[in-house]
Amino acid sequence: MYPMISEVLKPAVTRMISPVARFFLRIGLTPNAVTAIGAICVVISSLYFFPRGEFFVGTLVITVFMLSDLFDGAMARISAAGSSKWGAFLDSTVDRISDSAILCSIAIYLINAEDSLSTVYLVCLITGMLISYIRAKAESMNIACSGGIAERTERAIIVLVGTGFHGLGVPYALSISAWLLAILGIITTFQRLIIVKRAI
Repeated sequence: MYPMISEVLKPAVTRMISPVARFFLRIGLTPNAVTAIGAICVVISSLYFFPRGEFFVGTLVITVFMLSDLFDGAMARISAAGSSKWGAFLDSTVDRISDSAILCSIAIYLINAEDSLSTVYLVCLITGMLISYIRAKAESMNIACSGGIAERTERAIIVLVGTGFHGLGVPYALSISAWLLAILGIITTFQRLIIVKRAI
């Protein structure tokens, strides 16, 4: 199985953000608070910028808020209380909400523009939910299922690179990212189904 971007970069990123995570803890923020604040801001930013066609600025703002997903995990590891089952559950849930808000916001823009590409983004939305559901269901059966060619980090990068370049006027950036995300999403869905099938 190919290593995911998150796995390759995680050690270096953790070292860089640990001082900021410690600062957040010192001023009284909790990992769960950072998780919730980041998700709320991603949803609001997505629904504000993307349906209006403000893709470049929207991408920058959303990217900043999505970085909170890095800090909450680091804060949980550093804090005296450590990580918790509720924190892990909350983080996973709000990730789904944030991802769905981004894809739905892009789809709203495309639907308003009567662009058939909106259908592709709906496929991306469905596969994104399926990928997460298959992992959660598999883990409830004590089956490790975190593999696949495109996990959340990879999918988020594809979406935001596409919207960012589209906002800069790069031709077909939105279309390329949409089709790439849809294809990789379908492949990842089947990869995880195979993982579960082989483990049963």
